[in-house]
Amino acid sequence: MSALEVPALETVPPSSDAPAILRIANLTVRYAIDSGDMITPVDDVSIEIYPGETLGLVGESGCGKSTLGRAILRLLRPESGSILFDGQELVRLEGRALRAVRRHLQIIFQDPRGSLDPKMTVGEIVSEPLRVHQLGVKADRNRAVTEMLDSVGLDPSYLDRNPTTLSGGQQQRIGIARALITRPKLVVCDEPVSALDLSVQAQVINLLQDLQRELGVSYLFIAHNLAVVRHLSDRVAVMYLGQIVEQGPAHQVFARPLHPYTQGLLASVLRTDSEAHDRLNEAQQFVKGDVPSLHDVPTGCRYNTRCPFAQDRCREERPVLELSEGEHAEDHWVACHFWRDLEGLPKTFRAR
Repeated sequence: MSALEVPALETVPPSSDAPAILRIANLTVRYAIDSGDMITPVDDVSIEIYPGETLGLVGESGCGKSTLGRAILRLLRPESGSILFDGQELVRLEGRALRAVRRHLQIIFQDPRGSLDPKMTVGEIVSEPLRVHQLGVKADRNRAVTEMLDSVGLDPSYLDRNPTTLSGGQQQRIGIARALITRPKLVVCDEPVSALDLSVQAQVINLLQDLQRELGVSYLFIAHNLAVVRHLSDRVAVMYLGQIVEQGPAHQVFARPLHPYTQGLLASVLRTDSEAHDRLNEAQQFVKGDVPSLHDVPTGCRYNTRCPFAQDRCREERPVLELSEGEHAEDHWVACHFWRDLEGLPKTFRAR
């Protein structure tokens, strides 16, 4: 078997007992900004991703989603916590050992135009990870690049083209090809369709699903578009001000949202039917005001300054993730002191 013949993982249903490919425990990321102040965009986060599944990570802009993705890739150094990838602890890795792991950890960026070097051809861009990781001889790499371009729907005529001459959708296909050329086990998809037209978004989403089925790759899919997350994800984690406030199977979170913030996010999804007005009122009921600054995060539950149901306990005690109850809970977790009292609200945006 040549160096490029990397066996893909067998796609494993999320309901199986397969061990997690990624297990993050109590991860915290702090760093100084231009003013010199320290902020904590990721605060004591724990998540798991299983082979062949997609974990959707949602939340408003600035909540720490992209920071978490970059910390997983060790593009940022965590202050504390654990990143266990395929049984190996990444937090302590450096140098060659870290580079070797990165062959199996890749990223698709939000802005395809800004993430592709305009001084390189498409062929050079897609083959660069193979050269960096010294996979195969030149002939092997050339063949692998041609095959990968075909997998993302681009013919060999694109090899010598400059990325600046391509459309946004074509550029993102190049970004996907580059991310998958080493046959990674996990890809961080950081808002990969938000910069694309709606028609192109659908094409790229379908492409990501097709490639996942073919290669068995796992995705951490970071997005604010809930419709896209619902379509793609096996499980969903909801992030607010650096913390996970709810997580569980996608169908459970969308059909039975337990945290007031999740309920507000779902109610805010735009609709044009007769329920649109009611949904807007629900969104305003559950999500009030603006996201607080990371310079001065609220004590207790970080959502208490916007939650209409907040009580003294919410301002004093931070809630921890607890397993929800009920016959169909299915590993559904929520961090809210009073989620049991709020169940059943609102009703109109439940899954249909």
